[in-house]
Amino acid sequence: MKFKSGKWLLHESVRAAYATQAVDVRCTEDQISLAALTQPLRHRGSVLNTPTITVDLSSPAPEVVRVRATHHSGVLDPGPHFEVHQAPGEARVTQSANAVALATGQLTARISLQDRFELSWTAEGRELTHLGPEDLGYMEVGDDGPFMMARLALGVGASVYGLGERFTALVKNGQVVDSWNEDGGVGSEQSYKAVPFYWSTDGYGVFVNTPALVSFEVASEVTNAVQFAVRGQTLEFMVIYGPTPAQIIERYTQLTGRPALPPAWSFGLWLSTSFTTGYTAATVRDFVETMAHHDIPLSVLHFDSYWMKALCWCDFEWDQQAFPDPAGLLGWLRERGIHPSVWINPYIGQRSPLFAQAAAAGYLARRPDGSVWQWDLWVAGMGLVDFTNPGARAWFADKIKALVATGIDAVKTDFGERIPLDVAWFDGSDPERMHNYYSFLYNQSVFEALRSVRGEGEAVVFARSGTAGSQQFPVHWGGDCDASYVSMAESLRAGLSLGLSGFAFWSHDIGGFEGTPSPELFQRWAAFGLLSSHSRLHGSTSYRVPWEFGPDSVRVVRFFARLKNRLMPYMWRVGVEAHQRGLPVLRATVLEFPDDPTARHLESQYLLGPDLLVAPIFRPNGAGEAYLPAGLWTEFFTGERLAGPAWWRGQCRPDRIPLFVREGASIVQGSREDRPDYDYAEGFTVEVFALPDGADASAQIWGTDGTLALTVHLHRTGRRVSARLDGRIPHQWSLRWVAGPLGPARGPVVTAASDSCSALFLDIPDGE
Repeated sequence: MKFKSGKWLLHESVRAAYATQAVDVRCTEDQISLAALTQPLRHRGSVLNTPTITVDLSSPAPEVVRVRATHHSGVLDPGPHFEVHQAPGEARVTQSANAVALATGQLTARISLQDRFELSWTAEGRELTHLGPEDLGYMEVGDDGPFMMARLALGVGASVYGLGERFTALVKNGQVVDSWNEDGGVGSEQSYKAVPFYWSTDGYGVFVNTPALVSFEVASEVTNAVQFAVRGQTLEFMVIYGPTPAQIIERYTQLTGRPALPPAWSFGLWLSTSFTTGYTAATVRDFVETMAHHDIPLSVLHFDSYWMKALCWCDFEWDQQAFPDPAGLLGWLRERGIHPSVWINPYIGQRSPLFAQAAAAGYLARRPDGSVWQWDLWVAGMGLVDFTNPGARAWFADKIKALVATGIDAVKTDFGERIPLDVAWFDGSDPERMHNYYSFLYNQSVFEALRSVRGEGEAVVFARSGTAGSQQFPVHWGGDCDASYVSMAESLRAGLSLGLSGFAFWSHDIGGFEGTPSPELFQRWAAFGLLSSHSRLHGSTSYRVPWEFGPDSVRVVRFFARLKNRLMPYMWRVGVEAHQRGLPVLRATVLEFPDDPTARHLESQYLLGPDLLVAPIFRPNGAGEAYLPAGLWTEFFTGERLAGPAWWRGQCRPDRIPLFVREGASIVQGSREDRPDYDYAEGFTVEVFALPDGADASAQIWGTDGTLALTVHLHRTGRRVSARLDGRIPHQWSLRWVAGPLGPARGPVVTAASDSCSALFLDIPDGE
């Protein structure tokens, strides 16, 4: 929302009351409260007949300062509120004649007590950001109601990231972003997952602590600042010190919640029936048998919307005409090691037998006049489950638990964005705040129901909507993309933006949802999709089985599905790190290389974990490019060495993707490629890439239960690499030095293998 017309003037309908001077300072050992006058204090009467903003500072966690600015404090606060996990550190308040300050760790927030209101944040001897006399205010905007606004300065050259899943440019500078969930598809400024959190390359992040609509002006209304505004009388935000992007995201997810660790089987290939296709039990059996015939490992079979009868969504009952024996079909899938998944949404159509039941019990959202809220946009006469009602949550959860009891392992939680404002929620929640927060309650309810039956570490959803904190309930996918190269690139941008907003596990519809991809596009998207944290073949009106796109597509999907399964020891380690630290599996290049100016704007490539750089092909005819930051990079498939910083450009055949390994990386490949869930600590190979002379490296191997099985410690001395195991000793393992060039087929330069021993030594060939 723009309040100003240019630099000097306000828009005609706007009246502003800015924090101008701090008075009446009250401190405890770890908190500050003061009154900010909105006119200068010239005499005793200056405090009369003028709005005053109460500013409170505290520290909910180390390296985090919370600011709460309030105009009128007596306004009712019906909620909802984000769940903030507080871990208070040793906040320290100091006061002098000129200033009052609150410090936590390296971060200090300082408020001037002179004749100009100024609030600045510093760390390790430098200023991170500040706001001045016209940067914190109470704003009246015509008939649109009151707003609270803050404006934080940006340093020269600072780039801004985050704000949830955004299909626009990865760097948010110059954008106007409203944190408001919408079912807008891929390719617009709307978002399925709005998150009021951003971070700057100046070394700090900002979390605006409200699920209500937050309007961000990112170097747009004022080109040297980020402005954010919320409707109402109170604005609360937290400044989070890094200084690195990874540390900012770690601290943000400490506040809003770290993701659960999805089950290892969920990392394998998901095959969907697709949406409106005419699938039946016979179709499903044919898909599974043909995938096996083509030797393509399949982990999850997903039944999309029409597993239920049309007009009856959601009644949680199988369409008996298409699926006369669901128990037999689910058992048949499980006998083949395939995990069944089903689609749901939080809407109950009027023809569903559950509609009358839920309406009578008060489980559906109601309009202010007491009638059930209904409309026809989606399922005819649909109502909306009121997750603010504990009874409704328990009722809905029981439906999920009953599904799990029949053999369902995963649930696709679709929708949750079209949440109306003309609703009187059961618990009295503010409708504007519930619009985004509904996605949190919906996915939390389903996830916890799954976990209560399947157990810790076995729950997984496939969610489209979300907001701050929703990252606790993985996995999330990128919504309704088109079958085009442009839409594939948009999907990646959004996934990287979501990862920089605290979401760790992410997927997308391989081949695009709308339309039907060309065989070449399908193959390129398959390579990208199977080098993502989670991988799903899904479409709208046409199937996404690879043989629909020709024999080359079958070979490509088989190759990358089996490659991903071999890479699962590495992928699983990255997943454990995501669970423990909140870092995304797919990482924008800037996250790993924040000091590289070129890395800041890269949105067509990513790092899969810390060590694998992936550059999907977004153009026909196999033309690709990748930026390699400083260091020595090894092309994964050929072993070719390239020195960065440099751009790689070249042609890529359909069963390859530009994939580069970071200098000194040790990538663990597993012993199986037919499934993603197996014993990673048995029969593995540690591949060492360009470890410098005299350097140490290590590789952790985690069990599928989330516990550390062993660590491989590596050291290079001259032309010898030694490897020592710490932990469980496998019956067989090997060590491999990878270099090249080795030609079109990848292979090792030298390998050392051993049975039941805790150490290996490998001699590096001459020239290495």
